[in-house]
Amino acid sequence: MASVETAQVTMKDFNTDERSTWCPGCGDFGILNAVKRALADLNIAPHEVLFTSGIGCGSKLPHYLWANEFNSVHGRALPVAMGAKLANSDLCVIAVTGDGDGYGIGANHLLHMARRNVNMTHIVEDNHVYALTKGQYSPTSEVGWVTSTSPEGSIDVPINPLALAITSGAGYVARAFSGDPRHVAEMIKGAIAHPGYALVDILQDCVIYNRINTNKWYRDRVYDIAEDGSYDPTDFKRAIALAFEEDDRIPVGVFYSAEGVQSYESQIPALRDGVPLVKRSLDEYGPDDFRKMLDSLA
Repeated sequence: MASVETAQVTMKDFNTDERSTWCPGCGDFGILNAVKRALADLNIAPHEVLFTSGIGCGSKLPHYLWANEFNSVHGRALPVAMGAKLANSDLCVIAVTGDGDGYGIGANHLLHMARRNVNMTHIVEDNHVYALTKGQYSPTSEVGWVTSTSPEGSIDVPINPLALAITSGAGYVARAFSGDPRHVAEMIKGAIAHPGYALVDILQDCVIYNRINTNKWYRDRVYDIAEDGSYDPTDFKRAIALAFEEDDRIPVGVFYSAEGVQSYESQIPALRDGVPLVKRSLDEYGPDDFRKMLDSLA
């Protein structure tokens, strides 16, 4: 991925005139701010980044950024991101989904993207509810939560997205809180710098349908695991244990960061020379080359 040499990228470079349809006070605004900050700090220009998204409130985020975007169908942001990254490895590819989009219908893609270790960042805006479709419980909703589709309380056990990602092979797994955009930006910067699939689960409030996990509720509970300097994010077993930590405090920060990993693209023979497929010319191939390729498939 090339960087801008003529001028430092700023957050304003990603501004658009698109009118937001998010509810006033929604945690999505803080995440949008953090995404802009992370890209500006890394000096990644709008034309150097591609956002893929699915369907949902969180998946609207790329609409409000001046950058490349592919808005896919529900749950399919990750395979689209993988295709784009393999075609143009110079791009900084970021998938943005909600918890329903990313951990529900898209959970199977998360598992395989993690084990393949495609070099991309996956931001999940986790508000524990299907907010765009009027408040159904999501894969991260707590047992007993009463919603429009579970009037007697949800009986589904919530998934643990951090543990799922780590055990599936993800080399960078972090959690943040939308009420602290600067910390969110640092988690995103680390994800982009990681040579492989990186998950950033961002806890946020939904001011309409989730009146339990409010902004204040999170502020009273979140704590940074890096504060005292004793936590080692390269410790796989400790990361798993921390992901399952259950008390009145919620850890945020980099849970796991593997060292010495190889991205999926770096192991593909056709991409080892570092030249993206989109920048190659077909003129170097002749009819005989194509016949040999077809014969090899027979």
